[in-house]
Amino acid sequence: MSTKFKYAASFSIAATFITTLLSTGGSHAAAQSLNTPAAITATFISQPVVQPTPIQAVATATPGAAIEAEAADADSLAELVEDTQIPATLSNELECLAGAVYFEAKSETLAGQLAVGRVIVARANSGRFPSSYCGVVYQPSQFSFVRGHGMPAINRDSRAWQTAVRIAKIADEGLWKSPVEGAMFFHAAHVSPRWGKTRIARVDSHIFYR
Repeated sequence: MSTKFKYAASFSIAATFITTLLSTGGSHAAAQSLNTPAAITATFISQPVVQPTPIQAVATATPGAAIEAEAADADSLAELVEDTQIPATLSNELECLAGAVYFEAKSETLAGQLAVGRVIVARANSGRFPSSYCGVVYQPSQFSFVRGHGMPAINRDSRAWQTAVRIAKIADEGLWKSPVEGAMFFHAAHVSPRWGKTRIARVDSHIFYR
């Protein structure tokens, strides 16, 4: 082999080697690019997320709390009374409580009616009086409308009776505080008994005491 041919062959091999190196460097960059984690495509489902309000959460988690939630939604006692459903059948206890509200305060404001109802509830829960509403109402010498062990006839179709029933239900379940919450006694404002009890306030035609 001639010297020129040897040089030509050596030059050709060197050129091929350099080209291979350059090609490998480029391939390595491409490999890095290919090995880079592919972009993640997020898929979003168009669906509203409903989160319960605190009142709804309590109503779901606590037995009987649905009624409390209903009360919490009312802006006024009048609104709560309007929204309160009258039971298809009244229990004896609710009948006694509603009767007392009806005869003692049917001509008064809703606050005055509730105040009377809550006194009866407070007495029944106090341990100092009979433990039932009927026991409290029919306790001797407590309510002037009681005749023996009964009440006068009630016009059950009247709006006054329907309101009294709703007030009794609200008082029984403690859905709204009366303006004299905690009172245990009351009397008509036109009389002045010497009870020696702590006066709370007057509501309509009654004065309430602890």
